[in-house]
Amino acid sequence: MDRQKSLHLEIQGHRKNYYGLLRTSYWDKKAKKVKHKSFGRIGGLSYEALKAIQAALRGDAKILTSEEDIRIISSKEYGASYAVLQLAKELGLDKTIYSKTNEQWVKDSLAMIAGRLVYAGSKLSLTNRYKDTALWELCGVEGVVDVDKHCYVAMDRLLERQPAIQQKLAAKHFDGNALVLYDITSSYFEGEYDESRIVKFGYNRDRKRGHEQMVIGLICTSKGCPIAVEVFPGNTKDETTVEAKIAEIQKRYQVTELIFVGDRGMVTQANIERTKDVKGLNTISALTHPQITELLSRKVIQTDMFDEKNILEVIDPDNPKRRYCLCYNPSTAKREGKTRDALLDKTCAELNKIANSKRKSTTTKVSARVGKVLSKTKMSKFIEWKVYGGKLKWSLKEDGIDTEKLLDGCYIIVSDVPKEKLDAQKLVASYKKLQLVEKAFRNLKTVQLEVRPVYHKTDNRIRCHVFLCMLAYYLQWHMNQRLKSLFEEDGEYKERFWTFENVIERLKSIRREKARITGASFKTVTQPDDDQRKILQLLKIKL
Repeated sequence: MDRQKSLHLEIQGHRKNYYGLLRTSYWDKKAKKVKHKSFGRIGGLSYEALKAIQAALRGDAKILTSEEDIRIISSKEYGASYAVLQLAKELGLDKTIYSKTNEQWVKDSLAMIAGRLVYAGSKLSLTNRYKDTALWELCGVEGVVDVDKHCYVAMDRLLERQPAIQQKLAAKHFDGNALVLYDITSSYFEGEYDESRIVKFGYNRDRKRGHEQMVIGLICTSKGCPIAVEVFPGNTKDETTVEAKIAEIQKRYQVTELIFVGDRGMVTQANIERTKDVKGLNTISALTHPQITELLSRKVIQTDMFDEKNILEVIDPDNPKRRYCLCYNPSTAKREGKTRDALLDKTCAELNKIANSKRKSTTTKVSARVGKVLSKTKMSKFIEWKVYGGKLKWSLKEDGIDTEKLLDGCYIIVSDVPKEKLDAQKLVASYKKLQLVEKAFRNLKTVQLEVRPVYHKTDNRIRCHVFLCMLAYYLQWHMNQRLKSLFEEDGEYKERFWTFENVIERLKSIRREKARITGASFKTVTQPDDDQRKILQLLKIKL
């Protein structure tokens, strides 16, 4: 007769992937050997947890009778870090950074990129979170994390790889014929950067007077996916970067047939002249206000040609390849009119104060005061003024104001893209895609990634910090694409629940905990709730 034993757990596995088989074993007299009968498989637990179950089945572990028998020893954030890192690997970002993905500096780079999305803050603060997050452990760093070894060394290597990384991203997202978005922003600094060639005073787009800054140029696909970033000195003018950027896109990124979309401050007439002989290049931009006025004066267009519903296309008689698409936005018209009225009211009040002043003054001093007011409000084109014997006489140019009102909300998209490539509707839509780059800048500067404050003092570290932020936004962009249905199905106003920040926070609450049961310790991950499961399913990430 065969002798059958009681149920036991047999632990099997390879390296760190262990599992348990619930079995009974018995001696088969006929076969003259021990045979096994399996009743189930236990997976997803650590080796220590399986040992605890094995001991309990043997009767070696005592029955749990109090809270003292089971303890949560430690708990760390796991879900957000794991999801972002897994997405990075699924997208091939680790291989894009460097082919040998097992090198520690590559893992450290991924930790910093994921860390921008999950925690932001300084590199030092990220390293000091090793007690609270599994991020660094997931990237192969156990215990204390050293900011010099695991951040700054990796940053130096990553910056060396930036041109190659951006080339790989371009090869992945561009083909030989591409519409490319390009825009520029600035980010200001606090503190002293005397030895920096980047940190300079310049036109501050954040309206932070008295602060030095850097200028950031960003290249995106037509869908807004970031491809490349460059840091320029803070006193760089927008238009001076365009010619080199076009050459970079065509030569380095192999976009031979390029439609370059840039704002009116970049695609200037001077840049058009300098790049007119570049093969395979077309541009899309918008006219400045003086350029629109010039077209009116040449009778190429009229103010009644602008329509809210229909885009009217006009060809420049002096340059048949130059297409003008006339557009009108009533919301913009209302905003522009309100802004101008407010500035005129302010200008009139200040000029009346100067004109009614009873103190004696010279013509030179009064003129200087008027010039200061008009320089501040930018309303000089609507003011007629003179100073006689130290007294100001002024009046509004009503005709000029009336003409200006006719152009409120009017804008013109200009391009040399042939009609067979893009019709008027698509041409205007292509220009409006620059809003996607502006969205990228908002995320880089404020919402999630917080490119500033910049804690680095050397130019190379500043450059790499901005590059890290761009790579983090690359992941965020892909996450937003996968989570689109979640955001679209959300409510509005006070009924709205989902934002990208909330997604990260919900994932953060998935914890990896170390528990101890009757002396045996093991690690386990908390079970996702319904919201978290939905997020992970949309991201196509399995815990």
